[in-house]
Amino acid sequence: MHETPHAKAELEQERTYVDGLYRRLDDLRAEKVQQLAEVRRTQAAGSHQNRSERDAFATMYEDRLAQLNAVDDRLVFGRLDLDGGDERYIGRIGLSDEQLRQLMIDWRAPEAGTFYQATAFERMGVRRRRHLILSGRDVVSLEDDVLDADMLGDDAALQGEGALLAALDSRRTGQMSDIVGTIQAEQDRIIRAPLPGVTVVQGGPGTGKTAVALHRAAYLLYTHRERLKSAGVLLVGPTDAFMKYIERVLPSLGETGVVMAGIGTLMPGVHTVPETSEEAAAVKGRLDMARILRTAVANRERVPDADKQLFVEGTRLTLTPRAVARARERARATGKPHNEARVTFVKILLRELTEQLLEILEESSGGGNNADRSYLAEDVRSARDVRIALNLAWMPLTPQKLVSELFARPELLRAAAPGLTEDELAVLARPADAPWTEADVPLLDEAAELLGDLDPSAGRDTAAREQEAKRDLANAQRALENVNASLEDSGVDGVLTAEDLAQHNAVPTARLSAADRASTDRTWAYGHIVVDEAQELSPMQWRLLMRRCPLKSFTIVGDIAQTSSAAGSRSWQQALEPFVGDRWRLEELTVNYRTPAQIAEAAVRMANAAGLVVSAPKAVRKGRFAPVLDTVPDLVPALVAALPEELAAIDGGLLAVIAPDHLVPEVRAALVPAYGGRVGSGAGGPAQDILVIGPRESKGLEFDGVVILEPQEMLDSATARVGDLYVAMTRPTQRLRVISTGRIPAGIAD
Repeated sequence: MHETPHAKAELEQERTYVDGLYRRLDDLRAEKVQQLAEVRRTQAAGSHQNRSERDAFATMYEDRLAQLNAVDDRLVFGRLDLDGGDERYIGRIGLSDEQLRQLMIDWRAPEAGTFYQATAFERMGVRRRRHLILSGRDVVSLEDDVLDADMLGDDAALQGEGALLAALDSRRTGQMSDIVGTIQAEQDRIIRAPLPGVTVVQGGPGTGKTAVALHRAAYLLYTHRERLKSAGVLLVGPTDAFMKYIERVLPSLGETGVVMAGIGTLMPGVHTVPETSEEAAAVKGRLDMARILRTAVANRERVPDADKQLFVEGTRLTLTPRAVARARERARATGKPHNEARVTFVKILLRELTEQLLEILEESSGGGNNADRSYLAEDVRSARDVRIALNLAWMPLTPQKLVSELFARPELLRAAAPGLTEDELAVLARPADAPWTEADVPLLDEAAELLGDLDPSAGRDTAAREQEAKRDLANAQRALENVNASLEDSGVDGVLTAEDLAQHNAVPTARLSAADRASTDRTWAYGHIVVDEAQELSPMQWRLLMRRCPLKSFTIVGDIAQTSSAAGSRSWQQALEPFVGDRWRLEELTVNYRTPAQIAEAAVRMANAAGLVVSAPKAVRKGRFAPVLDTVPDLVPALVAALPEELAAIDGGLLAVIAPDHLVPEVRAALVPAYGGRVGSGAGGPAQDILVIGPRESKGLEFDGVVILEPQEMLDSATARVGDLYVAMTRPTQRLRVISTGRIPAGIAD
């Protein structure tokens, strides 16, 4: 920014205003801390209603305090000068003073939309858009976009290096930064798109897909809070490293209530490892698996081949195939899942066996015996032979037991999946105690739907709880009769009901937020789901997500050209047609903000030469470095020798070494002696600025510099995809180096 006297005066004026905003933020924090402390000091006494109100206030203060603490960095980033002389400051949240005078507008509010959408051709009432560049709490520079031609000669218009370019050139830290201050018009249009329906955001590398997805989640929660606060929003990402990379963005945008999860975590209580077999992942991902699991469940509802002799207290009963078949059909006719329908199955056969036992006993006693036989039903139910026979015919199952036995016992899998080839059966086979993989989660979820709740007590626990509640209510009623009689003697009407007293004495349960409850409840129905890197999902994974959102309200972001999973999508139509038909709308991002032009063009040439058709978003900057290509006799020594030059070129930024998966341990071990704790994995961080990762782990991440090892191997190996190398090449924001002991893939060089 030009250091003219006027520019200095403008800067000081903005600093004064921003200082006032931060003072108001601090005052609000102190107020919420005090209010929360007062609520917590209040003893858990009084009526049930009073305790509920205190819990509600405590949660409200905690949520507001978390929001106020999360928005400190770059609290305000813009100002609009409007026709008529009004000014609007735009920031992460809305702020008003004690007299309710608006100090700053939340970036998601309709009034803030013009900050992103106004242009010189369509001003929307905006004369000037000012970007405030902050470092910590200090305004360090200003930049003005003058939209009104009448202001062009005004020396009040200030110029800086460009808020967008400054953000693009800043060093990476291992944590994703929000783009709330630099959202571009095409991004803003998608962020503010209507909630209902399925919105697909297709964009090449560096177009800001993930940023758009996160900002859209924050926008929807702000705009549709009444609808979404109780149902919640689910955000699904591809890897643990990716989820860690983005975890701070939503709180910085003023939202803390989004459930963030990978597909592998969507079955509560199940811990997963990556699926190492591409072939197994592809088979498990097919929609045929839903039919196979349905058949597997039906196959566990068996009719015996012959009569079974059962002994109850020394008396022999006969369980016939006809009786079992009849009970099975009546249980299936209920339409309930396997475990719940089993209750009907068991009741029918227990009744028939009890009647059979009664007939035998009456015949043996000569008939006409009116002795009480009510105990016979319990004798039949508890008899060991009966329990074994009923379990063999209709075993209660957990999803884990069904799926693990299906893959561990070839005869069960072959019976359930006659359409699978021998090779496909072989890739699914594994021991029953094998760890669960990410590709298993949709199968477990499907099995849970087919099986229903497992209640070995057949409802007796529920009945016991209901009986206990009745006893509590009766005790409360008797106590109140005495209390109310005393009150009436004093001329006072009783105002407390037995229900009030019973609830007051009940042990309270922990109060959880919607996000907390949703993350532990497999059947939770979300109000909206955001899916990032969505091209990687298999049909069964899509089926799982569609079940989580019955309203089919989705934001789906990805790039078909970057598909690397064998079970992933080759088109959005292929992915979505089985679930929503053609009821989805496509939005495209066309500008590459991350990757310098020289690197982006090399990646596109490589992909095209390898037969992959990719969109080629236009890069907004050229960058300082062309890709560096090295062909060497010995890979690891060449990398060690090249690393100092790469680190110097990015001047303290984040460097990723992306290698074929089998080389990652060797490369990491070679770098640790020289760089120690700086060598890490995943997205990195302040202490780890040299990352050694595989191409698929790099998906969705970005680094200042990238060194790719053995690129041709990423194309030639049995499990390789062109998308793997394409993804790796498009991760850097500044510099790319390629090191190979063989051939450099066609197209990378000019």
